[in-house]
Amino acid sequence: MAISLENKVAAITGAASGIGLECARTLIKAGAKVVLIDRAEDRLMQRVEELGENAIPLVVDLMEPEQVDGMLDGILKKAGRLDIFHANAGAYVGGPVAEGDPDVWDKVLNLNINAAFRSVRAVLPHFIEQKSGDVLFTSSIAGMIPVAWEPIYTASKFAVQAFVHSTRRQVSKHGVRVGAVLPGPVVTALLDDWPKAKMDEALANGSLMQPIEVAEAVLFMLTRPRNVTVRDLVILPSNVDL
Repeated sequence: MAISLENKVAAITGAASGIGLECARTLIKAGAKVVLIDRAEDRLMQRVEELGENAIPLVVDLMEPEQVDGMLDGILKKAGRLDIFHANAGAYVGGPVAEGDPDVWDKVLNLNINAAFRSVRAVLPHFIEQKSGDVLFTSSIAGMIPVAWEPIYTASKFAVQAFVHSTRRQVSKHGVRVGAVLPGPVVTALLDDWPKAKMDEALANGSLMQPIEVAEAVLFMLTRPRNVTVRDLVILPSNVDL
């Protein structure tokens, strides 16, 4: 039986667009208050206005460690509590390694790995102290199956999966659940550097999902009874052969 999210507070990083925005919208509809975390202040404020009174903005640049370390204080000051933390923000890079730009790789790896792990570290002691909480990552099917055209992105998501599995084992005794949703290709800004021919083909043959489909999977994970942890939920377009 599904549990209610009424009066719960969730915080979502990278919430001004894409999967993060759809997750915020879906959780608000389910009765939660949502702190939308993003560095794009203008866009964030616009989204919050669209979502209504249960949407709360918090401007944080995840690439600034001091801002990440102070994130919990900002959440609690604005929302009063925290029950769900969704480490959703991420970046994408694809292409041949031999032709890649290591400076771009550094930015992707820093956001997908270092900033994500640091943000969880910022909120985890709070969940442990209150003996309850959900930590959720937006991972990727690339975290389970190495994808030949995106080795750097794949490596970052393998790191996320290792963190999810090991951290879950550490904190489950404190009533804290840790899990990941692992989508296949989704129509978001992360795919902006896909070759146009590849994008056109994917759209034409139905091998891309919309963010709302991931958000509904996230809602399912978060509304399971507390004695159940959905550790990994893989969601793929039906025409993706992985």
